[in-house]
This record gives sequence, C-alpha cells and structure tokens, in this order.
Amino acid sequence: MTQELDQKMQDALESSLAFVKEAAQLKQVLRKTSPIGLERKENSAEHSWHLAVMAMVLSEHANEDIDLNKVVRMLLVHDLPEVYADDVFIYDRTEEHTVKEREAAQKLFGLLPDHIAAQFHELWEEFEAGETAEAKFARALDRFQPCFCNYNNGGGTWVEFGISQDAVFERNAPIEKGSTRLWHKIKALVEDATTKGFFPAKEDVKYG
Repeated sequence: MTQELDQKMQDALESSLAFVKEAAQLKQVLRKTSPIGLERKENSAEHSWHLAVMAMVLSEHANEDIDLNKVVRMLLVHDLPEVYADDVFIYDRTEEHTVKEREAAQKLFGLLPDHIAAQFHELWEEFEAGETAEAKFARALDRFQPCFCNYNNGGGTWVEFGISQDAVFERNAPIEKGSTRLWHKIKALVEDATTKGFFPAKEDVKYG
C-alpha cells in the first residue's frame, strides 16, 4: 500500500512539474500594453503578477465583499491558456478566440493531477463567466490595469493603435460591475488624458 501511494505521489509530482514547465511559457506571450515607464511590451506573466498585486492593495474598493485569496488565485490562473492560445488585443477579441482559449485551457490544465486541474478549470470558468463577486472584481482589475498603464505611458496603445475615448469606455464598461470607484477613476483618467492629448486625432482613429 505504501509503495502504491509513493508511486501515486511521484506521478502527481511529475504531472505538476510538466505543467509548471509549460506555464513558464506565459513569460513569452507578449501583450500590446507596455509596462509603466518602459517602451517594450509586457508579457502575460507580468500582467498576471501586476493584477495579483493590485487585488491585494485595492480589494477594499470592490463593490461587494470578496474572498481576496480566491481573487488572487483567479487572476494568476485566468491568462494561463494563452500559453497555447496567445493573447488577443481587447479591441479585437472574438468568440472564435474565446473558443480557442477554452480548448487551450483543457490542454494545459489537463497536464495537472485531476484534483488540481479541477480547481484551475473552476477558477478559469468562473472568471470567464464574470458572475460572482470575485470574478467581477477580478475582471474589473483586468480591464483597469491596461488603461492605467496607458495613462501613465503618455497614451500607450490608445495612440499606437488608434483607439478613441468612446471605444475605451465601451470595452471597459465591465469595470463598473466590479468596482464603481475604479470605473469613476477610469473616467477621470480618460478625461485628463484627453486634455493632455493622449488620444489619437479623429483621422487616426481605428477603433471607435
């Protein structure tokens, strides 16, 4: 019995390490947004880390009572399928890519021992559904962070990809479901960014 248990634990260890190896590739998935103060693009692992830190310091601004530990775990898991599905610009997101991400989640989480895989699947699906208090707040942070980076980078992707103020408000409206305060902050930042000329001229607008 002990030998069988030892073998089972050894198999679980090998499966977990196989997942850890694959998950490390998230550091190679580049996003459109740049880290604050840098010209290069951030990778999805950096994005997930930044969101987890934001959750820890901004949790009191969630609209509802939340399980912070769950929010942090959700944020660290939500972009992992990009290892196989790649990142997609929020303004280009389609149902087709959502299906691709779901298939990638099945493949990646399938490397894990069953009980851990089930936890990761549950967290990922909850984030995608966006219905629980934790998911709404996590999704609010996920939308807030790129806007915050753009504002602090002199416009960032707003200028680079021709994104209008209207498009910013439309795509980031879910922020309000998770945090009314963060939504009001976004509106204030966009207003100030407009005053500072951080948005493209009308003839250069491609989104919105």
